[in-house]
Amino acid sequence: MEILAFGVQADERPLIERAFRGHHEVRCLDVFLNADTAPIAAGHEIICTSVNCDLGHQVLQTLATGGTQMVAQRSTGFNNIDLAVADRLAMTVARVSYYSPYAVAEFAWTLAMAVNRRIVRASTRTRDFDFRLEGLMGRDMYGRTAGVLGTGKIGEAFARIAHGFGMRLLGWDVAENPECMRLGMRYVPKEQLLAESDVISLHVPLMPETQHLIDAAALKSMKDDAILVNSSRGGLIDTAALVTELRAGRFTGVGLDVYEAEAGLFFLDKSLQAIEDDTLARLVTFPNVLVTSHQAYYTQEAVGQIVEATLKNVLDYRAGRRSENVLVPRS
Repeated sequence: MEILAFGVQADERPLIERAFRGHHEVRCLDVFLNADTAPIAAGHEIICTSVNCDLGHQVLQTLATGGTQMVAQRSTGFNNIDLAVADRLAMTVARVSYYSPYAVAEFAWTLAMAVNRRIVRASTRTRDFDFRLEGLMGRDMYGRTAGVLGTGKIGEAFARIAHGFGMRLLGWDVAENPECMRLGMRYVPKEQLLAESDVISLHVPLMPETQHLIDAAALKSMKDDAILVNSSRGGLIDTAALVTELRAGRFTGVGLDVYEAEAGLFFLDKSLQAIEDDTLARLVTFPNVLVTSHQAYYTQEAVGQIVEATLKNVLDYRAGRRSENVLVPRS
């Protein structure tokens, strides 16, 4: 059986091909699944997708018409998939429920420290042999407060690093994590966390309840010199409201690895095209903002675990087994 994998990055391709060798043939495409590319999947019972693929009603209907019966998503997030439609079409959907939390947590801290210590500005200067220190002063993390919104495995890993810095820990989640509490984390209402934290990092999934979790009111409640980091999902932040606050000169730094309208932009080379997204175009002009291209998960360890879990999902589907990774079971 040939499996069609959409949105495969160049570094990811050999890992996928090596993992599936001896099990199933896999054809890797660098294009993302959307309404235009969905017909390519005709005749493939199983397709493999990434988080920036579009699996809305129209695409799923096209896939089902072409004979696709299983979607194996190579990510933890699945907000790009219309699960109700997939269920109605009797299509099995599986995701990767776990991979290295350290990859994302370490990258979140990379963003926080990069904006705190003005690393991008300093690097740009030294390339021009400008070695002045003016405008590069940062702050010690020791003794400051880290606020963690979402204290699952990634949030816990982020908190451990903060604890290593000697920071006070505040947490917010629907359930308290005993491991975080052993680090000294105190769970508080979201409003208190935002008001008291020097570094705020988002590690919650994107759901209707968390859409624009950081809205205009939340942004205004934060310290003027706070650092805000989002390595989870772009839709957690109201980006237009964030731009308004940045225009007012607020925040020491903002590190974003995700963006709420990233589909059709991230993972693609747009360097020779005019960017029509005015909000993103404005966002990247702020000297205290660092935007990266949804790469927090992108380590050898994490991607390797994602690929192995995806292979297991496919093998489980073929054998009629169900695991915790299945979002829509085989009917």
